[in-house]
Amino acid sequence: MNKPVPAALMDAAVDRYHTHPVLNQAQPASAFNAFTGDAVLQAGVAREAPWAAGRCAALGAVAGDEQVQELARLANRFTPELKTHDRFGNRIDWVEFHPSWHALMTLAWQHEVPNLAWRTGEAGGHYARAVLSYLWNQVEHGTACPTGMAYAAYAGFEAEPALAIWAQKSKGTAYEFSRREVADKPGVVVGYAMTEKQGGSDLRETLTTARHAFTGDYHGATAHWYELTGHKWFCSVPQSDGFYTLAKVDGGITCFFLPRTLPDGSFNRFFVQRLKDKAGNKSNASSEIEFAGTLAIRVGEEGRGIREILSHAHLTRLDFAVGSAGLMRQALTLALRHTTTRQAFGSPIARRPMMAHVLADMAVEVEAATLMALRVAKATDRMKADEHERLLARVATPAAKYFNCSRAPAVANEALQCHGGNGFIEENPMARVYREAPLNSVWEGTANMMCMDVRRAMSKDARTIDALFDELRPLKGQDARFDALVAGTERLVHQALDEEFLARPMTETVARALQAAELMRHSTPEVVDAFLGTRVAGGGAWGTMFGALGQGLDQTAADRIVERANVMP
Repeated sequence: MNKPVPAALMDAAVDRYHTHPVLNQAQPASAFNAFTGDAVLQAGVAREAPWAAGRCAALGAVAGDEQVQELARLANRFTPELKTHDRFGNRIDWVEFHPSWHALMTLAWQHEVPNLAWRTGEAGGHYARAVLSYLWNQVEHGTACPTGMAYAAYAGFEAEPALAIWAQKSKGTAYEFSRREVADKPGVVVGYAMTEKQGGSDLRETLTTARHAFTGDYHGATAHWYELTGHKWFCSVPQSDGFYTLAKVDGGITCFFLPRTLPDGSFNRFFVQRLKDKAGNKSNASSEIEFAGTLAIRVGEEGRGIREILSHAHLTRLDFAVGSAGLMRQALTLALRHTTTRQAFGSPIARRPMMAHVLADMAVEVEAATLMALRVAKATDRMKADEHERLLARVATPAAKYFNCSRAPAVANEALQCHGGNGFIEENPMARVYREAPLNSVWEGTANMMCMDVRRAMSKDARTIDALFDELRPLKGQDARFDALVAGTERLVHQALDEEFLARPMTETVARALQAAELMRHSTPEVVDAFLGTRVAGGGAWGTMFGALGQGLDQTAADRIVERANVMP
């Protein structure tokens, strides 16, 4: 019979083999408010949409809540699963999610992330909604896909009488994961299915076909129903209540809206072939789908589908510019928290001279990206009533989408390095941010497509060029470096009109000029000086990596920039 080990002997063994106490570990970035702690966001809302400050503060608290951050971790740890059939062999084409996904979606809808711009009659609705999206992209990025698509979809619903019920339901603030018909739901989730294998971003290569089936009443409106046949290589959020898609009618590419559940309660012929195994964005289901006699409502005229979808593209591209800025903000917040609460060589890491430069450099980049994206949101609010704002939005939107989405991976990479090896561990949200960072640059048009679009806009309507420089000229004469940037931008714009090869450097300098203008209007002298001294050609000694701000920025100025960027109490 074994005798129990005496307690005193056990305690001695524990002491003997206790190798080390846990010391000098960084504190988590939690228990903070991502809105009230963010000087840039607070000032922007106070200028453009003061009525929304309470809403933004409420969502800012969600972003800093430890339990919500755990929901984000779980949603990415336990990924969606495709269920093609039920246990009896019936085809169901459904996706199952971890409860954390549904909890996050519920929060997003409760806080009006998908639809604030359409729900309020207040001035600055798109600006306020952009701030909500910026904050939500610091909560969980996979759920930011359906919120952004729902935001853009409303514009199509509003313009198509047959979809009036969808316009009404898309304003709902209650999320419901079910296959009930639209009339029975408090709110809806909307997806897009455009891309095909052979075409990619070239929607003119669409091979899916459609033929008219019947015309009839649809919730009190006349709808033209077609049968679709074809395959889509990328369909985001395949469990959505409905989808915008494209198909050819007698050779003309036409836009359609496809409800998952038909008015009689039956399920539409919408076949999910497989879910994509993506590098990031793991919580969100992306899929390949098949149409075979699938019923869809025509949106707009036959043969004008690409034009119809492009009318949504302004909003999706705005949302990606905002979303990437929000992702950069999250990366910066995580880096700041780690480096300010962990010691190295006798002081907080953030106080070491090189790290102070890195953090300040990142903070400048994030603030510039944020202000540019919010300027596009402001233009979106005013574009129907103000011709300058409409023309500016036409070039600024793809420019901001290109530049913010392309810069996000660089910021995420540097933020991960601030964490050392701990940043590459999946328990750390920094690893998830790192994997998410490149995605927005390929969604809704790659970098080259955005640069081509900027060039196309300028080529088709020279007034867009005038609008761009009308935006910049009021600030000329305040700083010689800015004046040189504007002059260089003007030269490059005209050169790029003659040669497509220059579209990318032209778009980059357009983005930098817009960023500089917004910083000069709304930021501090330290941030403006650091930006103009480093991001402007010939303006300073900035290297290709963060943390090379040059001799013009001393430790005190770097500390002030970092303090401005710190959201933690």
